[in-house]
Amino acid sequence: MLRGCIIDGDTIGTITTTVEESNNNLAGFKLFQNYPNPFNPKTTIKFRLSEPQKVKLSVYSLLGVEIKVLVNEYKPSGVHSVVFDGSKFPSGVYVYTLITGNRTVSKKLILLK
Repeated sequence: MLRGCIIDGDTIGTITTTVEESNNNLAGFKLFQNYPNPFNPKTTIKFRLSEPQKVKLSVYSLLGVEIKVLVNEYKPSGVHSVVFDGSKFPSGVYVYTLITGNRTVSKKLILLK
């Protein structure tokens, strides 16, 4: 906080400055990039919840077809991880989507065999 700003020996007023910390988590959750990416045949997907809530995490083809539901349940706050086994799917680019309440976030993953 800065108060009593003085320029050339004269007080010209009071300036108050504050800094607020932001967790940059406005949506209440974060979906991390899968690791490893590209992968064969397994990869780990992590997500963070700021509060307990119902979560759905699914993998989709690029045509928008849901090919695998990884999580569809109530989860407590914190960091969670799920392993996706792509051994039954062909090589290609897929999209994984995390849905909580009315919020959705997606990322892509690459399966190379």
